[in-house]
Amino acid sequence: MPKATVLITCKDEELHIRECIESARAIADEILVADSGSTDRTLEIVDDIGGCRVVGREFISYADFKNWSIPQCKHEWVLIIDADERVTPELADEIKLLLASDPQHDAYWVRRDNYFLGHRIRFSGWRNSRVVRLIRRDACRYFPRPVHEAMNVPSGKVGRLRSHMSHYTAWDIEQFVAKQNNYSTRGAVHLRSLGKRMNLAITLLHAPLRFFQLYVLRGGFLDGYPGLMVCGIMSFYAFLKDVKLWGLEHTLDPPVGFKLPQAAALGQRKAA
Repeated sequence: MPKATVLITCKDEELHIRECIESARAIADEILVADSGSTDRTLEIVDDIGGCRVVGREFISYADFKNWSIPQCKHEWVLIIDADERVTPELADEIKLLLASDPQHDAYWVRRDNYFLGHRIRFSGWRNSRVVRLIRRDACRYFPRPVHEAMNVPSGKVGRLRSHMSHYTAWDIEQFVAKQNNYSTRGAVHLRSLGKRMNLAITLLHAPLRFFQLYVLRGGFLDGYPGLMVCGIMSFYAFLKDVKLWGLEHTLDPPVGFKLPQAAALGQRKAA
């Protein structure tokens, strides 16, 4: 049977890393922890657990970091998971059966059960969450996008697994808001690189329509108060991305000595 590496990408994940590694042992012939500069106890915990190989490098973007990490995996098959995700026993069993049966695809979609503050979010736009995570090491790489990375499978041979992984996307609101702030910056920079522009009408309509889509049309109200929180913050993400895109083009030159914000550092404001 082909062997598998579980690739765990992380930075400052002392809350999650132990349970993530323990969940991966059921499927892993190798566990490779790719760290992008943790300053908390993440690597200390990895060392304490034992049985993992650790590599590290500066973080540029999610796709870039994972594309650097994948070739360092020892085995033909790679299951990529983030530190806030867990390999369920059902998923581990399904992958072992798949690898024992000569897989016909180069990559496989995996569905995720998403949790917010520990609450399962069944609607709110997260109901059909799925990601390509089980891949042949030498057949797949991520598209070079700065945010919301997507897997490129040149052969087009992509299958689907039935079992789910668990995704504990946030245990506190500040963490979740910080993540959306970071993603909105990278998203705005990406749109700017594609020549996209923002205007007042789109900005006024985008966030309210996004909230209506998530909370009403996609049933976010059925997730109770956690659903309201998720839909509200995701709508704010849409607003942030819009105004940051506008700001990349229209922000006036700052005073001498003023340090430009994150978006300018990532995307080079006007003339890049």
